[in-house]
Amino acid sequence: MGARNASVAGRKMAAILARGLGDAELAVVSGLARGIDAAAHEAALASGTIAVFAGGIDKVYPPENAELLERILEAGGCAISEMRIGWEPRARDFPRRNRIIAATAIATVVVEAAERSGSLITARMALEQNREVFAVPGSPLDPRAAGSNNLIKQGARMVTRAADVIDAVAPMLDRQPETPPTFAAPSSGGADAEPADSDRDRVLEALGPTPVEVDEIIRFTGLPARTVHVVLLELDLAGRVERHAGQRVSLR
Repeated sequence: MGARNASVAGRKMAAILARGLGDAELAVVSGLARGIDAAAHEAALASGTIAVFAGGIDKVYPPENAELLERILEAGGCAISEMRIGWEPRARDFPRRNRIIAATAIATVVVEAAERSGSLITARMALEQNREVFAVPGSPLDPRAAGSNNLIKQGARMVTRAADVIDAVAPMLDRQPETPPTFAAPSSGGADAEPADSDRDRVLEALGPTPVEVDEIIRFTGLPARTVHVVLLELDLAGRVERHAGQRVSLR
């Protein structure tokens, strides 16, 4: 995961990591976006890569990566989406897609990320799902690395080579998970159902400057868990909430 307007060095690092992980028989999961995502997919073609869509599986975004998707599929990789065929991706769909990336992968590696990057949302979701989070250090003078550098300050594992990731996840690969990864079940309206304005108001009412557990918000509002998570994602993307340890959130 990483910046769409990635630097040359960032793209090169993403490719080096992807090839190294592929040599260790690990697949690369990413969002088919410009920049870091595309570089990682490209480097992992021979070893296996998975593209996760924000829209319908027939709606490639960005359009210029349609040819890359064809090569992914021809090489034996795959593309997945929870949205129906024909669904045009909207801005709010990309953070929702990122939760699938986090859940599908055993670890999340952030190569370049600005302070408000969607990759940071993926990293937070990975932590909430007890996944490992890694970050490549970048120049403090480059705003494209501000978010990934902050991840390292907050406790993410620093990675400078594929072996850093491989050594960390190796013990996890020796045992099978007790239960397969699960995703939030869609509401009765389907995966593209939107929270009502009244739902958003109820979630905001439950929030304050003091961190509160997401489960408490669900109990307080009486809303479906998926609805609460979607509203929190919207607030997160708007910079209105802050995430804390223990799956707690607060208003900024």
